[in-house]
Amino acid sequence: MSYFTKASFLTSAPSIQHLSTTDGMEVAFAGRSNAGKSSALNRLTRQKSLARTSKTPGRTQLINMFELDEQRRLVDLPGYGYAKVPLEMKLKWQKSLAEYLQKRECLKGLVVLMDIRHPLKDLDQELIHWAVEVNLPVLILLTKADKLKSGRRKAQTLMVREASLAFMGDVTVHAFSSLKGFGVPELEKVLFKWLELEKPTATEEEPGV
Repeated sequence: MSYFTKASFLTSAPSIQHLSTTDGMEVAFAGRSNAGKSSALNRLTRQKSLARTSKTPGRTQLINMFELDEQRRLVDLPGYGYAKVPLEMKLKWQKSLAEYLQKRECLKGLVVLMDIRHPLKDLDQELIHWAVEVNLPVLILLTKADKLKSGRRKAQTLMVREASLAFMGDVTVHAFSSLKGFGVPELEKVLFKWLELEKPTATEEEPGV
């Protein structure tokens, strides 16, 4: 059984400024609207509805925090880049997001989720730059990897790995599929390291890249 199955809902906040808990350690999950963030969290925790999924992009506007144990949390940040959100609101959220990534001392890593077919959009890159500026490690998960055949999937992953060298930071890239389980062991391995957990016992291998 995975350690992450213990995840339980802790709190929701309307903005980063409303996050009260600052002790312990947390890892944030971020991505464009409809990048598959909620599905990835549900797959990681083996819970079908821990993070609410929506067919309407931009629906998740609250920051949702999930507790793993007394000292460790996962943070689900609202999706960004959705066209129907007013520009003023977008800019306010981007400023708030940058402050969170750069000033939140309990934040130990950032998982950025991108559709493997449309990676490294402007806001994705901006987010990674903010993290790298403060030496925050980043894991890029290329979601919906099951939508591509094996050869194309590997080519896309290698392309993003090469492009990510330009960030000049601790940036790792893996293909991921909530549906098929690609990349789940790799995601768990990174989270164990960031959250300073003991090395997980060998789990059943799932297909990856």
